[in-house]
Amino acid sequence: MKIIGIGKNYVSDKAEISKLKTGEQLIFLKAESTLVTNNKDIAYPTITKELVYEVELVLKIRKRGKDIALENATSYISEIAVGIDYTAKDLLAASRENKGSWALAKGFDGASPVSKFKEVSNFDDLTNINFDLIINGDKKQIGNTGFMIYTFAEIIVFVSKYMTLEAGDLIFTGTPTLGTGLNFKGDHIKASIEGELLLDFKIV
Repeated sequence: MKIIGIGKNYVSDKAEISKLKTGEQLIFLKAESTLVTNNKDIAYPTITKELVYEVELVLKIRKRGKDIALENATSYISEIAVGIDYTAKDLLAASRENKGSWALAKGFDGASPVSKFKEVSNFDDLTNINFDLIINGDKKQIGNTGFMIYTFAEIIVFVSKYMTLEAGDLIFTGTPTLGTGLNFKGDHIKASIEGELLLDFKIV
């Protein structure tokens, strides 16, 4: 199973989408051991002092595909969840100084908590899905897929040009432009899709 992340994929103003849609997408991979399910609490990682959260919708791939056509791309989505793409910000900054990769800063254990999945058939319009993140009772991030630079379908097309997608692969599709920040020990994280609480855990 692959865990694929999409970077810098949201705008705050839809008018910006056309000028930012260059055809090139920022893609990174996360280790399978980053995955946390069933709302298990996450131990604050010892490798960082700056744990940055980003709430994202997560796609689960239904079937194997390579060089997928745009008109068929959404048929490769089986389910959708909400998750957190965690980054060790201090590690990322150090890696960037040496022109290194994002692998360690994004790939540590516990860096990809994901909620239970909902069948894609539950969503009438994949370009109009609302989701949000609440930390310690305060709403920190609000997202809607209408503000994505690249849609779910366009992400699948792009990724499948470079690597074969397999059933069960997960794709983190990007975070809203506003509200990302740091998590600390004791934080209580809740994330919802269309008002339904799906992700609920603590940093311990």
